Amino acid sequence: MACTLKPDEIKRVKALGFLNNKGTDLFNGRVITVNGKISADQTAAIAEAARKFGNGDVEFTSRLTVEVRGIHFNDIEAFRSCLAEAGLETGGTGSLVRPVVSCKGTTCQYGLYDTFDLSEKIHERFYKGYHTVKLPHKFKIATGGCPNNCVKPNLNDLGIVGQMIPCVDEDMCNGCRKCQVEAVCPMKAAKLSDGLIEIDQEICNNCGRCIGKCPFDVIEEGTPGYIVYIGGRWGKKINHGKALGRIFKSEEEVLSVVEKTILLFREQGQTGERFADTIERIGFENVEAQLLSDDILNRKQEILDAKLHLVGGATC
Repeated sequence: MACTLKPDEIKRVKALGFLNNKGTDLFNGRVITVNGKISADQTAAIAEAARKFGNGDVEFTSRLTVEVRGIHFNDIEAFRSCLAEAGLETGGTGSLVRPVVSCKGTTCQYGLYDTFDLSEKIHERFYKGYHTVKLPHKFKIATGGCPNNCVKPNLNDLGIVGQMIPCVDEDMCNGCRKCQVEAVCPMKAAKLSDGLIEIDQEICNNCGRCIGKCPFDVIEEGTPGYIVYIGGRWGKKINHGKALGRIFKSEEEVLSVVEKTILLFREQGQTGERFADTIERIGFENVEAQLLSDDILNRKQEILDAKLHLVGGATC
């Protein structure tokens, strides 16, 4: 069946999260899961909506959203209303902050912080709270619970990685012939040197695996924190994000950096370029200095009110 829709109609519903099946009047409806976690009742609601309005198939995207296939253009509003009854919404397209991707955090044996909790706060403050704020291009965020990087934070425009900085009490070290801390360190950063344990900070990734492993309590505690990567990108032009030069010690500091990064991208990014290109153009050191100060936040309303990026068009 040939497509009978006008381009403006296809564009309008794309902004609502409905992607046209090329050459037809059918769409994939993109359902936002906040961070990849939905309830059993919401899962049942999506399945029922897929049977009623789609072709019965449900697909999972790489960004942890759910797509229902085969929705006719005329059924889009009924589909959205059906999902709204279960507290679900569609979306996730456009030159905006995109839905957050999260690993499972503290339900994983390696998780260092509650990624679901942080990603829900990011979703509310920046996916929903900034939903009318046009950006030069899409802006993707990932929250990773540990340096295993399962959700690839450094391949997102902004990525957050949990840290646990080991606190070493050298006075407790007995210089054991077989050091339990050295044995458990996956990075081989912990080594005995002159009968004392040392951790090479150039190698250590603060995974926290060594904490509590010494029978003599050399490393009983760690300091929690977060590393923030900026400028990552996956796709046609791959770019590995670079970490900001400090470890953030509180969730509020991280949320502040997220907001400053979005504001900087809106103000200083050129329409159509990804954040990685903005950083390359104006310099990482320049961007880092701005993100570690509060000048951007002081100009927040001015940046949000500016008439920017009103005409889209991706350059990558």
